[in-house]
Amino acid sequence: MRILLLGGTGEARALAARLHPDFDIVSSLAGRVPDPALPVGPVRIGGFGGVDGLQQWLRDNDIGAVVDATHPFAATMTAHAAQACAELGMPHLVLFRPAWDPAGALRVTSDIEAAELVAEQGFSRVFLTTGRSGVRPFTGSDAWFLIRVVTPPDADVLPRNHEVLLSRGPYTYDGECMLLRDNAIDVLVTKNSGGALTEAKLAAAKDLGVTVVMIDRPPLPSGVTAVGTVDDAVTWVASL
Repeated sequence: MRILLLGGTGEARALAARLHPDFDIVSSLAGRVPDPALPVGPVRIGGFGGVDGLQQWLRDNDIGAVVDATHPFAATMTAHAAQACAELGMPHLVLFRPAWDPAGALRVTSDIEAAELVAEQGFSRVFLTTGRSGVRPFTGSDAWFLIRVVTPPDADVLPRNHEVLLSRGPYTYDGECMLLRDNAIDVLVTKNSGGALTEAKLAAAKDLGVTVVMIDRPPLPSGVTAVGTVDDAVTWVASL
């Protein structure tokens, strides 16, 4: 059986390393990040063209099962994979890393709601780690922003007062503490991505008294099978 592994995350790379070469897998990356970290084994890069395009690709490439190990906020891809596999009657698993649950975080449902909360609370020094797509709601803000991203946001969406930090995890607790102190940050705005690669910022914010605004994850499609660890995903694949 040939397996499509929808990737782009550390968990996807770890899963590919566990499965290859014992299983026939092909990993797929969206192609939005230049010079991405590549998994072992065969890799394709680019979109599929919606549900219909994905179904056609699955048929054309003799895929027998799909493992979705994309980012927890890649809601469109996850929804398309769930629908495509359900309609084809194809085994389908979501590897959904456990969410963070920091005590005292201010929970919101979107980056727009996060921007409104930052303005309402009067925060002045913002550490923004929502990715390049999460910058636009803050464009008109009067606050100062340290914007940490892998790829630069478009210039027309940047707030007036900002610094862009191009960086990719993992990050350390000491490094995150230094970053927060040196930039006099009073609020951290982040997505609830989960995982260990970027979790150190939460511990640093807690210990330094920096408020955390946490954007909740989109829900998984109804009825999908989901696991939280690479080990569990390996077990599922082996059971096929």
